[in-house]
Amino acid sequence: MLATFLIGLREGLEAALVVGILVAYLRRLGRSDALPRLWAGVGLAIALALAIGAVLTFGAYSLTFEAQELIGGLLSLLAVGMVTWMIFWMQKAGRTMKATLEGGLDRALTNGGLWALIAIGFVSVAREGIETTLLLWSMVQSFGDAPSALLGAMLGLVAAVVIGWLLARGAVRLDLRRFFTWTSGFLVIVAAGVLAYAIMDLQEAGALPGPFTSAAPIDAVTGAVALGWAAFPFGWAFDVTNVIAPDGAWATILQATAGFMPRMTWLQVTAWAAYLVVVGFFFVRGLRSRRPTTPRSSTSADRDVSTPTLTQQGAA
Repeated sequence: MLATFLIGLREGLEAALVVGILVAYLRRLGRSDALPRLWAGVGLAIALALAIGAVLTFGAYSLTFEAQELIGGLLSLLAVGMVTWMIFWMQKAGRTMKATLEGGLDRALTNGGLWALIAIGFVSVAREGIETTLLLWSMVQSFGDAPSALLGAMLGLVAAVVIGWLLARGAVRLDLRRFFTWTSGFLVIVAAGVLAYAIMDLQEAGALPGPFTSAAPIDAVTGAVALGWAAFPFGWAFDVTNVIAPDGAWATILQATAGFMPRMTWLQVTAWAAYLVVVGFFFVRGLRSRRPTTPRSSTSADRDVSTPTLTQQGAA
């Protein structure tokens, strides 16, 4: 529940802030008459995300086990790719996102098209909605506890809407740059775990070599799939299920926070470690490149990012 709560909070707050910027800008221009069209686009984006979640949840029941695992693995890979892209996109586009959104809204208002405003609202929310749906679906499949995971996500989304509304009203102040930095770092770890789970799905489906295929190395003594260094690269890297129960609380917490599972294959461990090293390196380098080279006072230039300026924009 904690992991999905944080994901719902992070993704939901990003969407809420984007919508808040658009709503505040329309009101500042005195174009409140265009708000229903903007909200129509937001509603369509939410409906699309829910529809995708429903199709993923109920559409797999008629498939074979191998087909379910194959689709689950591929969708988890897609979720990892979208999350990774979003993390680095936020690092680069955070300073210009507000201006970009307002520019797109200006063009839509100038052209005067109904669908243009609906499209602005739709596109602004659809990306976060689809990304959140895929990520949550992958995590639900991984955890196997759908009610708790979905409840955590819903609570996170509700909290995001409330916080976004309070920020727009100027009732609270939040260091959004720091918030998104920390949550982006958390998503790097979550995405590594989803990647490891995707590898397991693809191995169970037979799409990748592993303990479930003929490529698995066999222990000559026990006759089972080999374990440890002797099992590299297509066997089990470790198995601590006798210490940490796979369906226990500790296993769930470790998998949600660090992507750790009590039993993992070498391909899983390799993919997990490689993702953390490579993506983590570029993520930290991106953070360092954003730091100013000389000390500056807290001026408007320091606040020239899309999210913190929403407070002043909403108050206006």
